[in-house]
Amino acid sequence: MKKIVKQDQDVIKQHNKLMILDIIKKQRPISRAEITKITRMSATSIGRFVSELCEEGVIRETELTSSGVGRKAIMLDIEPGAIYTIGVDIEKKRISFGMMDFSETIIAHHRVEHKALAGTPEETAALICQEIRGMIEQQGVPAEKVIGVGIGVPGVINYERGVVELSSTLGWKDVAFAGLIEKELGIKTVIDNDLKVKILAEYLYGSAKGSNKTALIGIGTGIGSSLIINGEVFRGGSNSAGELGHTTLDPNGNLCECGKRGCLQTYIDENALILEARRVKEVADVREVFAAARDGERWAKEIVSRTALYIGITINNIVCMYNPDTVILSGDLVENYREIVELVEEHSDQVIWEPFRGKFRVIPSELRGTAIVMGAGALAMQHFAPLAGTWSED
Repeated sequence: MKKIVKQDQDVIKQHNKLMILDIIKKQRPISRAEITKITRMSATSIGRFVSELCEEGVIRETELTSSGVGRKAIMLDIEPGAIYTIGVDIEKKRISFGMMDFSETIIAHHRVEHKALAGTPEETAALICQEIRGMIEQQGVPAEKVIGVGIGVPGVINYERGVVELSSTLGWKDVAFAGLIEKELGIKTVIDNDLKVKILAEYLYGSAKGSNKTALIGIGTGIGSSLIINGEVFRGGSNSAGELGHTTLDPNGNLCECGKRGCLQTYIDENALILEARRVKEVADVREVFAAARDGERWAKEIVSRTALYIGITINNIVCMYNPDTVILSGDLVENYREIVELVEEHSDQVIWEPFRGKFRVIPSELRGTAIVMGAGALAMQHFAPLAGTWSED
């Protein structure tokens, strides 16, 4: 019986310490007195927990002091160099890397060109491990302080098992990718769908800050979406919620790479724009389509306008299903050609169901190209920070 009581006390103690650390992290710099007010714990208990966290190296006293009348209080802050995570964004033709410190700041970022379709998952994993080792060495960070790797992958991901069940973008099926990285690096690894990672970043650091329910639509070489509700990513039954690209617009429509006809992505992703344009003029990429539209060429303006209309329809469908307060437009198509956002807003007046008009905002991604790296780093921080060697188990 005594053993059970002691275990309960240990759990409560660890919970309280983590709660205090979370308060310091979110409201830094902050004084001990302010933490006492927030937690309603005794000043003695707060002092003891703060001392332990200082000894463990995860927080520090600053040179700042509280303002106002009365005795000045020393302010507390986290120690950015206490622990680190690595965020990775795997795309069709490149991989991006970022090192995140404990203050959740990306302190190093770089990209490498890589075509996953041209090689095996094992070759991609080997390249990622090589780049991560190089990043750790270049930054002069002790390897033991890197507590986790987070990776955003396009496709259907078994988040709990670390398996890429299907990624047509990368050409992978049933690949235990997290395990490949962990085995090679010896660092805990978590993988998730790239847009779920992206919306986490927007919620923590970007456009969705302060939102209770945000939907994100990613438009580029494919189409997808994700939803975050009160800080929790909505996953669905098999972590596949948000696969918008393969919702059917017209059962007799364009043939999709998935084998079905009329999938949404065959109307609004970059490949769809290029194929449509080539019926009129030979173009190399989507940049030429937008350049022609800016030059006033009618065929190009029609393609861009129609794309904006379909994006508006997509927004309406999401709003009708989930009733979010914010819809974020992201992906290369939106981030590289911001004029399409204005066209989407114009078309939205036609296609948004009347009860929802004016009840939500449509905004472009604030973090743009760094979002997935940041979200992946944050995902690893959320998963593995309590397991870091700097934490006390006493």
